[in-house]
Amino acid sequence: MKALIYTEWLKMRKYNAFWWIMGITTLSYPGINFIFHFVYQQIVQQQSQTGQMAKILLGNPFSFPEAWHTVAYFSSWFVFIPAVVVIMLITNEYGFKTHRQNIIDGWSRNQFLSSKLIDVMLITLIITLLYSVISFVTGNLNQERLIKSTWEQVHYVGLFALQTFSQLSLAFFIGFLVRKAFIALGIFIFYFFPFEPIIVALLKEYGNDSGRFLPLEISDRLIPRPAFLAKLDEAGYKESLNAIPQHVLYTLLLTGVVWGVCFWVNKRRDLK
Repeated sequence: MKALIYTEWLKMRKYNAFWWIMGITTLSYPGINFIFHFVYQQIVQQQSQTGQMAKILLGNPFSFPEAWHTVAYFSSWFVFIPAVVVIMLITNEYGFKTHRQNIIDGWSRNQFLSSKLIDVMLITLIITLLYSVISFVTGNLNQERLIKSTWEQVHYVGLFALQTFSQLSLAFFIGFLVRKAFIALGIFIFYFFPFEPIIVALLKEYGNDSGRFLPLEISDRLIPRPAFLAKLDEAGYKESLNAIPQHVLYTLLLTGVVWGVCFWVNKRRDLK
C-alpha cells in the first residue's frame, strides 16, 4: 500500500496541471459560498420591509447548524473541477504508457487500478476537508449566539464525502473507458451540465421522477436543497430529507458497480 501511494505521489509531484486545478478547486469552493453569503447579506441588511421579511423567512442559512447543509449544497456544484484532475490522472497513464511500465516493473493489474482508486479517495479526502473547514468557519462567523445544536447537521460531512467520491468515480470510469483526455473530459462535462439535468427535469415532469435513478442524480439527492431554498415547498423538502437514506444505498451500490466493472475490464484489457 505504501509503495502504491509513494509511486502515485511521484507521478503527481511534478504534474503542474494537477496543482493548478487543485488550486482552482481550493479557490472555487469558498468562492461560491462567499458569493451566495454576500447576496444573502445584501438582501437581509436592507432597511426596507422586504429586507426584514426576508430575514424572518430565510433565517440565517450560513449559521450553525444549517451551515453544514448550505455549504455542502453550494460546494457540490463544483465537483466537476476535481473531476478534471481524476480524468487526467487516468488518461495520462495511457497517454504516456506508464500503465504498461508499472506492469513491466512487477505490479499486478489489480495493483495498478488500486493505485488509481487511492488517488480518487485522496482527492475526495482533500475536497471533504476543504468543505469541512469552510463550513466550520462560515458557521462560526455567522453565529450570533452560542447554541447547543452546532453539530446537529454535521452528518452532511459524510454525505458530501460520499457524493464527491461517487461522482469522481464516475469521472474516473469515463476516463478509464475512453483513455483519451479531451474526449473523456468533453463527455463528462457535457453529461454533467446540460444532458443529465435536462433529462432529470423532463422525467420529473413527465416520467414519475424516474430521473432520480440516473448516475449523478442518485448522489445529488444525498444533499437536497437547503431549508431556506425550500420554504415554498415544505412537503417536498421533507420528502427529499426522508429519501436520503435510500439514496445513500443507491450511491453505494452504483459506486461499487462502477469500480467492479473497472477492475473486471482492467483484467481483460490489452496493455496497448
